[in-house]
Amino acid sequence: MTDKRIVLTTAGSIEEAQRIAAALVEQRLAACVNILPGVESVFRWQGKIDRTSEWLMIIKTKAEAFERVRDAIQKLHSYDVPEIISLEIDDGSAAYLQWIDETVS
Repeated sequence: MTDKRIVLTTAGSIEEAQRIAAALVEQRLAACVNILPGVESVFRWQGKIDRTSEWLMIIKTKAEAFERVRDAIQKLHSYDVPEIISLEIDDGSAAYLQWIDETVS
């Protein structure tokens, strides 16, 4: 078990995903953010089933930074209720995990 985390969120446009990713890296809340296009989401919202294309962001950070990452996403995001999910990184490349540790403050 490590103190490193993967945070998942989606955005409704590439511009929004890029803006959020840049802010997280610039503020040293994330070591890296991958933006994956072409995610199709099917969900229930306000009593209806909806479908939309989104961009998935995979954010690499540390557990101690999660609350600040969450708050930054909520502030920058256009959605009323953005997906913000934190997953524990059980293990990984020691050098990569060290890089996350040195990059996120």
